[in-house]
Amino acid sequence: MNFNKIDVSQIDFGKTPPSGGWGVPVIVQDNQTLEVLMLGYMNAAAFEKTQQEGKVTFFSRSKNRLWTKGEESGNFLFVQSIAIDCDNDTILIKANPVGPTCHTGSRSCFKTEFNQNFIFELENIINDRYENPVEGSYINKMRNKGLNKIAQKVGEEGVETVIAALAETKEDLINEASDLVFHLMFLLKEKELSLKDIGENLEKRHK
Repeated sequence: MNFNKIDVSQIDFGKTPPSGGWGVPVIVQDNQTLEVLMLGYMNAAAFEKTQQEGKVTFFSRSKNRLWTKGEESGNFLFVQSIAIDCDNDTILIKANPVGPTCHTGSRSCFKTEFNQNFIFELENIINDRYENPVEGSYINKMRNKGLNKIAQKVGEEGVETVIAALAETKEDLINEASDLVFHLMFLLKEKELSLKDIGENLEKRHK
C-alpha cells in the first residue's frame, strides 16, 4: 500500500445526507484507463478501513453496514491513490480493479464505451505478456530477437505511417498509425517505461 494517506479529519462527513449516516460520495476510477468504475459512499469508519487495508470499503445503504467491494465476488478494488475535492466532501479513488466492477458483470457500473481507453488496456496486455510469456506470441518472438529488432520495427512502422499519410487512404493511415503506436508501446516496455512517463513529460513540456 504505497498510496499517500489522508487524515480522516480533513473530510467533511457531515454535509450529505444530514441524517442518513452514509457519509460522502466516493468516485472510483480505474488507475490505468482512468475510466469511472462506480460511485459509492463512505463514512469515517469506511474511509479508515479503506486506508488501512488498501481495498475500497463503502458504507452500504442496502446492508446498513461497512461493505468491502469484492467481499463476496473477490472483485476487489485495490487503492492506488486517494484525493479529496476542494470542498472536502467528495473523495476520488484511483484503484486497480480485480475483475468486473459492476455486479452485472460489466467493467464499469456506467457501461461507458471503452474504445477511447483501449490504448491503456493494450499497455496492460503488453505488460501481461512480459510477466506471463506466451509461447509463440508475437511479443515473445520479438523479445527473443532483442532490443535492436524491437527498435528497428518502430522505425519501419514510422516510415510506413508517413507513406500512408502522403500517398494512401485514411484507412491505411489508421492501420499504419496503429502499428506504430503498438510497437512504440512495446519499445517503451522493453526500456521499462510507460505511457504515464510520456504523459508526465508532455505535461511538463506544456507548462
